[in-house]
Parts: sequence; structure tokens; C-alpha cells
Amino acid sequence: MNKILVTGGAGYIGGFMLKALLDKGFEVTSIDSLDRGHREAVDVRANLIIGSLLDKNLIESVFLKEKFDAVIHFGAFISMGESMENPGIYFENNILGALNILEGMRKNGVKNFIFSSTAGVYGNPIKIPISEDHPKNPTNPYGESKLEVERILNWYKIIFGINSVCLRYFNAAGAMIDGSLGENHSPETHIIPNAIRAALTNSEFLMFGSDYNTPDGTCIRDYIHVLDLVESHILALEKINKENGQFIYNVGTGRGHSNKEVIDMVKKISGIELNVKIQKRRPGDADILVADTQLIRQELNFNPRYSDLETIVKSAWEWHKNENK
Repeated sequence: MNKILVTGGAGYIGGFMLKALLDKGFEVTSIDSLDRGHREAVDVRANLIIGSLLDKNLIESVFLKEKFDAVIHFGAFISMGESMENPGIYFENNILGALNILEGMRKNGVKNFIFSSTAGVYGNPIKIPISEDHPKNPTNPYGESKLEVERILNWYKIIFGINSVCLRYFNAAGAMIDGSLGENHSPETHIIPNAIRAALTNSEFLMFGSDYNTPDGTCIRDYIHVLDLVESHILALEKINKENGQFIYNVGTGRGHSNKEVIDMVKKISGIELNVKIQKRRPGDADILVADTQLIRQELNFNPRYSDLETIVKSAWEWHKNENK
């Protein structure tokens, strides 16, 4: 496998993916509309095509011009809250965008697809840790859109022989260890960047809920460092280069951290006391979301190296500190 098409390469995880692939000697093309991505996140060694995944003519021209060995698909909207306010754009962008790419692959004989999925497909868990065979019951259109693409991939494997790996992310977090690349969403909904920004700007940090059924009353989540997350995609590429099928893996650590633990770590790393204001719970937030990571560890030999909470927060702190200079 030499030539890889990455959709959404100007996004948070996409930018890290481009760099990792290029460092390993792959030729990389990326399609991104730049509506929500950032051109500066795109490695200069990558071939960037600016355009929408909803533009079928653009997609066809990209596949006709280059013979790709695989596609890694990040191009999607990602906010659960926004999807509850504006579901139409989530179903259109996330499902049709993926479908247009799959049709481009089908017509041009590209057989390998890595899909950026989410733990949001499970909804509120009935057992912890959450394994890949846990019932799928999304609680928002974002999770529903990702589950729909997983189902489409199953049919494209049966009918057209397109192999896929669906990676169900838990909570992606962190930045380059030296702070040179990091997370920059607008609006930002993730706790770690929001807590760090509150520390840097001496502003109030809003904590949603302190009455959950957890030891300290705040939600518990499984955080995976973006560098480890990207590594899971490299391992997934190796898997479908050797083996045909549709494979599904959770990407997490199998260990959870509460919101309060996250805030305490931001305080420790920054040396700044946060002004935390407790708000009401957000609708749909589960008490605990922690991955069962047995399958990905066994089948892909996945072993996270950067996903302890201190490394995650420290790297994110370096990035946001540089960004705010």
C-alpha cells in the first residue's frame, strides 16, 4: 500500500493522520472543504484538494486521476449537541459524504476503507466496559449517522468486496508532545481544551452535572491520545492489506477518568486554580463510558503509549499555550 486518500485531513485527527502516513513513506492526498478544518493542520507534503464530499463530480475526478490503495475517512461533522439541533446536516454530510466516497471506490476498484466511527453508536451502555457486540442504540443523530455508515459498509463488503475497518473512538484528546499540532474545534465541546482555555483566559469553566452515579459524582470517560488513535489506523491498514473482511474495533484504553479528575489534572499541569461552576446535566450524557479494548489489543496488537491522563493534558496544555501566545 503506497497511495492513501484521507478525507477530512484538515481536521483534528486528520491532520495527525496525514503526518503519520507521510512520515512512514506513504503518498497522501486529502480532500477537505476547509469549512471546519484548518489549512495549517495539513502537512505541506500532502496533496490537498479543497472541496466537498457531497460533490460527486469532484469525487469522481479524484478517483479517476489517482489509483489509491486505501481510503481513510474522517470527513464528518462531530458534535453530538449540534446534531440534536440540526440533524439534517449530520445525515447529509456524514452519510452521503461516505456513500459518495464508497461509490468512487467501487467504480475505480479501490478495495480498502478505514472508517472513523464512534462509541456514540452504543448509546447509554447496559454494561461496562463496552465491547464491540454491545447493543447499538445511539442517543443522537451524530451516533446514528456513524452507525448507518457502518451498516452501508457491511453491504458494500457483501456486494462489492470492499474491505473495511470501523474504529469506534472513545474520547480523542491530546496534542503533539511538543505542542506543535493540536485540537482546534469551533465551537469546542470537549472538556480538556475547554478547561485549558478557561485556565489560560482566567474565565469560568462550566461543569455539566455533579450528581452522576460515579465515585465523585461526575461523568467518567475513556480518553485516548490522538497519537495512539492515529497508530490504530496504521495497524488497521496493515490488517486489511493482509485479510479481507469487515472488522470493527473499539479504540480506547479500557480505563476511565472522571470530569473532576480531568479538572484536577489541568490544575496540576497549568498551576492555575480553575473557577468551576456546576451546571445542570446535559441531556443524554451517560454516567460511565469505558471501552473493552481486548479485541483491538489481540487482533491488531494495539498498545497505547501516550494515553495516560497526565501526558494527554500536558501535551494539550503545550498546544493551547502556544496557540494563545
